[in-house]
Amino acid sequence: MSSNFKNIDEYIEQYTEEKQYIMQKVRKVILENAPEAEERIHYRMPCFWQGTALIYFAAMKNHLGIYPTNSGVVNFTEDLKEYNTSKGAIQLPWDKPIPYDLIIAITRFRVEEVTTKNK
Repeated sequence: MSSNFKNIDEYIEQYTEEKQYIMQKVRKVILENAPEAEERIHYRMPCFWQGTALIYFAAMKNHLGIYPTNSGVVNFTEDLKEYNTSKGAIQLPWDKPIPYDLIIAITRFRVEEVTTKNK
C-alpha cells in the first residue's frame, strides 16, 4: 500500500472494491453532514477540515478507523459500547454493518462543536 497519495480518491483506490464502497459511503455521509468541510489528506489519512480537523477515517486490516477527536468519542460513549474505542478513535469491524447513522450523528456533533468554538 502506498502512502504517497495526493487526495482521498487516491487513498481509497488502493483498497478492495468492498472497502472502497464502504469508504466512499462514509465519505458521502460525512460531506452531506459537514457541507463546509474541506477534504484533505492529513497524517496520511482522509480528513475533513473546517478550520480544524472534524473527523478522519482510515482503512486498517480488520476495521475502518474513525477518528472524530476525543470529544467525538467521549460524547457518544453509550452508542459506542459495542465497538473498540480509545482516545479519539473508533474501530468499526469490516465484517459487521457500518453504523452510518452514528457516523452522521458524530459528524453533526463535531460540526456544531467547531462552529460554536469558532464564534
